[in-house]
Amino acid sequence: MSLKKQVLSGFFWSFLQQFSTQLLTFLVQLIFARILLPSEFGLIGMLTVFIGIGTALFEGGMTSSLIRVSEVDTRDYSTVFFFNLGVSILIYLLFFLAAPYIALFYRQPMLSDIARIYGFSFVFLAFGTVQNTILTKEMKFKRQALITFPALLIGSILGIVFAYNGFGVWSLVYSMLTTNLLTSFFLWFSSDWRPQFVFDIDKFRLHFYFGYKMTLSSLLDTIFTNIYQIIIGRVYSPVLVGYYTRANSLMMLPVGNVSAVLNKIVFPLFAKVQDDISGLRAAYKKIMLIVLFIITPIIVLMALLADQLVVFLFTEKWLPIVPIFQIICLSGILYPLHLYNLMILQVKGRSDLFLRLEIIKKVIFVLIIVISIFFGFTSLMIGYVIASILALFINTHYAGSMIDYTMKQQLLDILPIFIISICMGVVVFFVNNNLIAYNNISRLIISSIVGIVIYISLAFIFKFQSINDVKNIMKK
Repeated sequence: MSLKKQVLSGFFWSFLQQFSTQLLTFLVQLIFARILLPSEFGLIGMLTVFIGIGTALFEGGMTSSLIRVSEVDTRDYSTVFFFNLGVSILIYLLFFLAAPYIALFYRQPMLSDIARIYGFSFVFLAFGTVQNTILTKEMKFKRQALITFPALLIGSILGIVFAYNGFGVWSLVYSMLTTNLLTSFFLWFSSDWRPQFVFDIDKFRLHFYFGYKMTLSSLLDTIFTNIYQIIIGRVYSPVLVGYYTRANSLMMLPVGNVSAVLNKIVFPLFAKVQDDISGLRAAYKKIMLIVLFIITPIIVLMALLADQLVVFLFTEKWLPIVPIFQIICLSGILYPLHLYNLMILQVKGRSDLFLRLEIIKKVIFVLIIVISIFFGFTSLMIGYVIASILALFINTHYAGSMIDYTMKQQLLDILPIFIISICMGVVVFFVNNNLIAYNNISRLIISSIVGIVIYISLAFIFKFQSINDVKNIMKK
């Protein structure tokens, strides 16, 4: 199969997998939001950073190395498999011992038991990581789609049953554990690959040299991505953690879905053309513009219609998330830019620079947090957006220099998308304010339709190439 056909097939199946899993996840989360309390979501949110740290450690960045290296064999895969499995067991033991101290830190005794049960996900995931990596490297997204959806469906149904029967926060824990266990189980028994009982030191060194820097970078990113749950949970309350977690997950719904559809394709694709600067630049630019073209208007509409959207989705008890959600929406628009700039560093093998930039950005992040925390919760959220903007300038400067695509050129290319999104937003703002007499659902539907029509019309009028690219992908 040609690279073009691989990419188109990959896009279709990656989109189908992402859309189906996220639609199911979204529907399940709506059910959970109506049954469970914000504080129960907050308890899981407090553990997110620790789960993320553990996952980053056992993966070790070595799975990215397997995708990046063009020639790998079963000795590469077996070495990484046994490394991941061994480290995941060690991490679970450490997590088990640290659980009481995590509970003490947050002043939530219940977290100790939750952490010890939740931590089994490290070991479950380790069994299927290499099999999943092989499918990604070979761009077999159809098989991935047929594996992940059934696992998620079963885990979700089990979680809902537990929630309706009064298990509270444990319904979230059991749902996630079941999903992770079944995902690895299905990956294992649907894959032709089996690990050999070998551990090649030379292969380990090859992947570890690239991977450990990616691991450190991932650790930093995990800690600082979730640092707000830590601060809010320690300084404020589980309820506010629940509000922040729900606002962030709502913001990431379109961002994460569209990005994730392309991410599985983008990294292997970038890796295949990594030595062709002009080809890599063209691929980067096209994908970046397509993603922003889709994501930006959605985020703008969601921010403007946040009141109606939250009541419609989660009921009025979740209305306190609206101002939080509206503030962090800007960081959601910037997310794809961060992602694809950092991918350039990875495919170019510059994990050293990747790590160095992560350290610089995190130092800036800490300074902003230290300053903003003294001015209250709202200032903390605004500081998050400021830190994201500063990080963007750093990422685009260094990644852009590697493909002869400067920060200025990138900003000029995406500026038209932002301009027509703002124009659309202005119209929607006035339309929505003049529909006060209507109920929430009517205002949401009418305002959304007006916004979409305005945005697409402006894109046609000004002949945006991205709209043609989206149409071509859908046709093919």
